[in-house]
Amino acid sequence: MATVAASPGHAYGLDEARVRLREVFGFDDFRGSQSQVIARVLAGESTLAVMPTGAGKSLTYQLPATMLSGTCVVVSPLIALMHDQLRAARANGIAAATLTSADSDWRETIEAFRSGALDLLYVAPERASQPGFRDLLSSARLALFAIDEAHCVSEWGHDFRPDYRQLRPLMDAFPHVPRLALTATADAHTRADVLAQLGIPDDGLIVAGFDRPNIRYAIRHRDNAVRQIADLMRSQPGPGIVYAQTRAKVEQIADKLGAATGREVRPYHAGLDPAMRAGNQAAFVESEDMVIVATIAFGMGIDKPDVRFVAHAGVPKSIEAYYQETGRAGRDGDPAQAVMLWGAEDFARGRQRLAEVPEERRASERTRLDALAGLVETAGCRRAVLLRHFGEDPPASCGNCDNCIEAPGVTDATELAQKLLSAAYRTGQSFGFGHLQKVLTGSSDERVVQRGHDRLSVFGIVGADDARLLQPLARALQARGALVATEHGGLQLGGDAKAILTGGQKVEIGVPPARERSRGRRGGNADNPVGDPLFEALRDLRREIAREAGVPPYVVFHDATLREMASARPATLSALGALPGVGAKKLETYGPRFLALLAG
Repeated sequence: MATVAASPGHAYGLDEARVRLREVFGFDDFRGSQSQVIARVLAGESTLAVMPTGAGKSLTYQLPATMLSGTCVVVSPLIALMHDQLRAARANGIAAATLTSADSDWRETIEAFRSGALDLLYVAPERASQPGFRDLLSSARLALFAIDEAHCVSEWGHDFRPDYRQLRPLMDAFPHVPRLALTATADAHTRADVLAQLGIPDDGLIVAGFDRPNIRYAIRHRDNAVRQIADLMRSQPGPGIVYAQTRAKVEQIADKLGAATGREVRPYHAGLDPAMRAGNQAAFVESEDMVIVATIAFGMGIDKPDVRFVAHAGVPKSIEAYYQETGRAGRDGDPAQAVMLWGAEDFARGRQRLAEVPEERRASERTRLDALAGLVETAGCRRAVLLRHFGEDPPASCGNCDNCIEAPGVTDATELAQKLLSAAYRTGQSFGFGHLQKVLTGSSDERVVQRGHDRLSVFGIVGADDARLLQPLARALQARGALVATEHGGLQLGGDAKAILTGGQKVEIGVPPARERSRGRRGGNADNPVGDPLFEALRDLRREIAREAGVPPYVVFHDATLREMASARPATLSALGALPGVGAKKLETYGPRFLALLAG
């Protein structure tokens, strides 16, 4: 699409932007805070936009790029992400190119940029520090700098990338070009740092909110990760991502899940052969039902809207990381699930790793781990805990997380916690939970008797009714750091253990229902006509067109657009073009074939 320059003295407004929105993207109006961000961009004002994943961040620079004179330079952290966005932009008729180490057509791209033929030029942050890049940018007219994943510029962000620090000097060389920084995950401290690091005024901050209402959050104790995730896969036929903590776990879980479910499951981690890793990622992006098991190296580079679930086989690094990783589910707005499986050993390892963190960052990392423990421990609304972490004031209940759907019982376990902590202390802080459980419940096995622990004051002080709470209580105390695993597998006191023992700190734990509700229910959209012959025929045609074009099916049309087609059954090109998600370029390219199917 050729950029239409504003005439001298003319600035585009939102009415003109809406016309272009309909023409290019096929939508009648903006969603959420898109209009605020786009209004600032069209007015030439620099902005930091904090918008949840799936809120349409890329549209806030792609649309202005088709209206303003000059090229929008988009800084994005991963080549795969750039290429995904490139395919989507071109499918909408936007003149876009990438300039990366993986592109063989770089000469053509530079020529197109210098001639003013590009609306969008995607580059990696590493290029910003190259001396020749500033000269290249000086050779053509620039409309905007867009910095994606902008939290990477901050040392307070959860994914700091030093190369992002080179962006400020580069952009300062072009003081009249506005800056648009975009992120989905930044708390108040990180937001303030991003503004300072990128030279964006404080009044340029727009926080659109963090809620992803279409994602159902669930956090469960891990007893058999493969079985639990296989059950999730059976209830969610669409694409899914499973995060595991190590490369070995990735491959082990991928093999077992494939065998258990019969679904295509592939691994992804940095230790794989590069060709295999790239092939697995490409296959996942193009698939409508594949599951990929990966380390956290996977995901930021994926612009795939139809991921139906994200599962964590262990706890992530922080709430920020959890929010971003689960945010890869349901980007299309359809219902999706986020399931975390956790064990006390996850937090034990996390607290052990704190010793490896530089002293100046240790306190903040401990705070992050404690916040994650609070999310896991809560018997209240998971979404409320998430949103409060990012500074919002949500309702007490969301109705779409495990605790809201089926509330666990909450019990005051302070006295029982005092007994458990006392047992750990009186046995020398060197025994694991199994031994402490035997002491507390009065089980006189050989080891207990041999150590003389049957003569301690804590021996047999926990009755049968409370005994069932010991294990969930031990997990909760380890999550919050009141019990800390030793190098040899024992449990010692830590954190707020002293305050609990002296009565200065209350301990409440959630007690799950005696029997878990059925997990066989699909978490999909009740209005999604899966199995409807016309809808399935439209998906088959979309798959065929995508294969011919060498793009993922969602680049052709999202499921939501196919649902509209199946429901409205348009008989003319103009009627098809009026549906959401059908822009002029897609109508011209794909319209006749879909109309033929609808007519047949």
